[in-house]
Amino acid sequence: MNRLCRLAKTAALPLFLAACSQPINSPYPAADAGKSILYSAFEERPKHLDPARSYSENEYVFLGNIYEAPLQYHFLKRPYQLEPQTTTAMPVVRYFDARGLELPADAAAAKIAVSEYEIHLKRGIRYQPHPCFARDGRGKPRYLPMHAEELARIGSFQDFTQRGSRELTAADYVYQIRRLASPRAQSPILGLMADYLLGLKDLAKALDQAEKTLPKDAYLDIARYAFPGAVVVDRYTYRIRIRGKYPQFVYWLAMPFFAPVPEEAERFFQQPGMAQKNFSLDWQPVGTGAYYLAMNDPNRVMRLERNPNYHDDFYPGEGKPGDREAGLLQDAGRRLPMVDTVIYSLEKEDVPYWNKFLQGYYDASGVSSDSFDQAIRMDAKGEPDLTPDMRNRGILLSTAARPSLNYLGFNMFDPVVGGRSERAKKLRQALSIAIDYDEFISIFLNGRGQPGQGPLPPGIFGCREGEAGIDPVVYRWERGKLLRRPLADAKRLLAEAGYPNGRDARTGQPLTLYLDTAANGPEAKSRMDWFRKQFAKLDLQLVVRASDYNRFQDKMSRGSEQLFEWGWNADYPDPENFLFLLYGPNRKVGTGGENAANYQNPEFDRLFLRMKDMDNGPARQAVIDAMVKLAREDAPWIFAFHPKSFGLRHGWVMNAWPNLMAHNPLKYRRVDAAARAAYQAKWNRPALWPLALVGLGLLALIWPAVAGYRRRLRATAAI
Repeated sequence: MNRLCRLAKTAALPLFLAACSQPINSPYPAADAGKSILYSAFEERPKHLDPARSYSENEYVFLGNIYEAPLQYHFLKRPYQLEPQTTTAMPVVRYFDARGLELPADAAAAKIAVSEYEIHLKRGIRYQPHPCFARDGRGKPRYLPMHAEELARIGSFQDFTQRGSRELTAADYVYQIRRLASPRAQSPILGLMADYLLGLKDLAKALDQAEKTLPKDAYLDIARYAFPGAVVVDRYTYRIRIRGKYPQFVYWLAMPFFAPVPEEAERFFQQPGMAQKNFSLDWQPVGTGAYYLAMNDPNRVMRLERNPNYHDDFYPGEGKPGDREAGLLQDAGRRLPMVDTVIYSLEKEDVPYWNKFLQGYYDASGVSSDSFDQAIRMDAKGEPDLTPDMRNRGILLSTAARPSLNYLGFNMFDPVVGGRSERAKKLRQALSIAIDYDEFISIFLNGRGQPGQGPLPPGIFGCREGEAGIDPVVYRWERGKLLRRPLADAKRLLAEAGYPNGRDARTGQPLTLYLDTAANGPEAKSRMDWFRKQFAKLDLQLVVRASDYNRFQDKMSRGSEQLFEWGWNADYPDPENFLFLLYGPNRKVGTGGENAANYQNPEFDRLFLRMKDMDNGPARQAVIDAMVKLAREDAPWIFAFHPKSFGLRHGWVMNAWPNLMAHNPLKYRRVDAAARAAYQAKWNRPALWPLALVGLGLLALIWPAVAGYRRRLRATAAI
């Protein structure tokens, strides 16, 4: 009988264990529970982690937190504002004429032959521990040179057991700028920077020639060659010299391309046999940032750990209006980073990612099309809001207009929609009103967009907000609200353009317009059908001419298109980076520039040349206002929408304000691990009824034996 009781207890044991253990579906080790860890995911493995080579958003997620460019974007302030990161102050800029004589700060751009940026570094900044800095007992590099026999015994990067560090110096920044010209780095910005950095093109030619004469595994010493574009002044000071005046260059100083790379790392990784073992800066970066890459398994996990040598850095004490009320300044003055570990797990599909986010195993999530209806609903004002289920879970929503613009362009060389005649201008204005991008955003973007009011997106200097920022051609402002002008206004403009009721008044023929596109597939078809309906509101016929991407690009370069969809993402948050898209000499036809509409207005071009070299301030704002007014009236684009970023996060994640220009947001994050554990316990309670059924099934199997045993006992007793 005791044996049978033990069997019954065994059957009930799973019920007890399920009731008192941690969530059995947790994908993380139990030892990590309660630790200061941020959990996220990545969908595509990074190809390059070398700051000279990388130019991809999914790579900057890692690079921006490992490397430190001289400057960074203020975490909270808008419009986006640069500030020192490893420097003592913003760079000092001096101007020189062709004879080498210094010019005053307000000198005309035409007189400036060279701009010189002097950059002073903070003292005491140190690199993360890395084997390239390791020294032996005699003070010599431990792993340089490495003998083939020793390297053969190294199976993984962790097998380099000895590591060291040293202070960041100006020479490290200069060395990285030289690397932009190296044929081994193959930097994607070499062509652009060669037009600005003095001597970079010549350095690239010299290094290319040297590379051809060296054996395959020989070290290419890029420091040996003359290069006036970047020079060391002293241990903590260096200068960058560029051609002419290019105020926007300062934004490049916030990108990983201009982060420091120590020469020791290059010498370490360029040793024979290293590449064969996949040991390189592309795989194992070394920086001074808040984190270092502790685990690089892009088929499974990427793990960042706090840099034990990270310098003094503190959470900002000021931001924009409303930040204090929103809780974004409660950590003001607190030392950074505030999270010890950041774990990125590979998730190739949206559904598993979303489910793990809801379970509390990922701290934040985007909003995909599959999960949108479950997460978001539109309130009475048409603004995005969380569903009751998300609110019940304590999930929070953050939205921000991306520094980008999608637009519908008119080919200004086209005889019907192009040119600056009143007839063509009013036709374009009529279409700008009739094509309802407010509706487009609702239907095709699930509300994840903001109607465009001009060529500048929100968050960029020069973009005005509220009533001062509306496009009066398409919208009006009433009682504090933005309202699209009625269709009657579009029909009136169409008639004034000579097309009453959609027919050419001179010929009586219906007006047919052509939209060229490289889009295909079911979603593209529904979008094109929507466009046809928009044109039909003005009794206009729209013919969609779909082609493959190469054919479409050929049409654009030859100017044989009429209407087209286009877009632009900011390289840096300066109005020049958008307004140059309408600068006449940048037209696509004939020059291959980025002015896809081939728009040319002498007054706009004159103002652009003046604006691009000005410092931000009231004077520059006035010039920008004049340029935006011309662009709205001439209407070479329909300013369709600025995409909106929707981000969800759990309530235990603090300081997750979206900064869409910064590359180093991780150091500002803070997590409440106890709150996360409580959520996981609540929303991952095991379903006990299957175990109960199993237990009952076991008892049902055991019971006949129990009953038979009792019958035998009774029979024995009777005898």
